[in-house]
Amino acid sequence: MNCLIIDDEPLSRNVLKTFVNDHPDLHLVGECKDAFEAMAELNKQSVDLLFLDINMPKLSGVNFYKGLSKKPQVIFTTAYPEFAVEGFELNAVDYLMKPIAFERFVQAINKVKEKLGTLSVPESAQDYILLKADKKVYRTSFDDILLCEALGDYVKVHLSDKVLIVTTTMKKLISELPADQFVRTHKSFIINKTKFEYIEGNQVKIGKHMVSIGQSYREEVLRQLGSAK
Repeated sequence: MNCLIIDDEPLSRNVLKTFVNDHPDLHLVGECKDAFEAMAELNKQSVDLLFLDINMPKLSGVNFYKGLSKKPQVIFTTAYPEFAVEGFELNAVDYLMKPIAFERFVQAINKVKEKLGTLSVPESAQDYILLKADKKVYRTSFDDILLCEALGDYVKVHLSDKVLIVTTTMKKLISELPADQFVRTHKSFIINKTKFEYIEGNQVKIGKHMVSIGQSYREEVLRQLGSAK
């Protein structure tokens, strides 16, 4: 999707620009500091999605959007939650509260894709996950993930060809992985149960790794691995 950022704050524009450039489904066509620059951009090129700040000088984001004859999809951004209601009255897809978190940004983009019909399957049926590591966002196939290992405030995701140190938690990650393919074996480990070779004592062999099975997880792990295809 072609995206245009409209925000009078340079820091906010830079955050959104980074997020857009990191997302595989988005293409940034420009950034503007006010509504008048945005009008010129919209006259020059096709734009599918606006990231539009509500509180701007001269002309507010809401009034600017109201005045457009051809309205792209819009995600309003604001530091003031009281402005959100007015944005939704204009059929905005979503609004993002500043400071904007990347995870929340991705949720908003999925709403746009769903509305446009480009998200043809629910998230749980996707065959990949977006993982943020070393200032990049990796589109990672579920089948490429061998195991995930807790690492303080991060998670070490072992792939078939590399390791990613991902900014997330084990609890959040297991909620985003398909339950029919992944199982938590220990408070510090999640494994791709289609990749296991054998179980020995309180460990399971995944690739070159021997992964611990916690006592409280053992019964469920054995049940799931016993039914793994």
